[in-house]
Amino acid sequence: MKLGVICDGISRDLNHAVDVMDEFDLNYAELQFVGDAEVGDHSSQEIAQIDRLLRDRGKPVSCLSRHIFSGMSAANRPGDELHRKHMDALRRVIDMAHIVGAPLVRIMTQRKEQILWGKNGAEKWNVAHGVWDTMAPMIAPAVELAKSEGVVLVVETGNGTLVNSNFTARRLIDDLDAKDTLKVLWDPGNNCWCHELAYPDGYNVLRGGYLGHIHIKDVNVDTPRALLEVRRMGEGQLAKLFAPMADALRADAYDGVISFESVYHPGNGNFEEGFRLCIDRFKALFG
Repeated sequence: MKLGVICDGISRDLNHAVDVMDEFDLNYAELQFVGDAEVGDHSSQEIAQIDRLLRDRGKPVSCLSRHIFSGMSAANRPGDELHRKHMDALRRVIDMAHIVGAPLVRIMTQRKEQILWGKNGAEKWNVAHGVWDTMAPMIAPAVELAKSEGVVLVVETGNGTLVNSNFTARRLIDDLDAKDTLKVLWDPGNNCWCHELAYPDGYNVLRGGYLGHIHIKDVNVDTPRALLEVRRMGEGQLAKLFAPMADALRADAYDGVISFESVYHPGNGNFEEGFRLCIDRFKALFG
């Protein structure tokens, strides 16, 4: 399968990150932060330098991952100041995607409300009424922009976002009737927070053309204590699920990229060291 890494998880020095990618035979570069800037905030000269470096080193860009729509809430509306700010950023990222040849651009969704739907009384007393219905109108202009620009958006399943499971990601895509332009960026580690079982439950939700991109990390969640711990690959609660997930992806001929998300460190704040402790296990499972 096609393996890559979110480069700034190794280093924001892209040249060094690519050196490490070469060391471990990783081919696909996902860009989030490069140098001092998030994608979408680089100058035209900086973008040209990024493009030249990656093309010279033979590293196709799998995805440009800016935190589009992150931090918005149900109080926001399409066309308000914050929404315009995110849409402007999305336009800049799409412009960069054309230059560096990125087929995918990541978006996020607004801040999480815990209970969106209810039954047998919960629909009256516990549901965050109307919150879900505020999201699709904010995402719809992004879908239309991507369609007109010939790129595909991927919506990430996030820890603290309204789309925090494969179920909610698929529901958003269906609500927008946008399966050709909007796919799911599946982060099974993030989905642990809402207790969506990665395999087979979460995976099966994405069958039928919904899956666009994957982030892999291992975690342990303690939702009652509001505690998230990133674990060394294969030592968290996803450890026993990675192999069947990988087998299912191979059986279904998944042709997208799987990016290792290097957000683990062994207690010393050194994320490159954490990467080196995990990457062989990642490759053994998904390679």
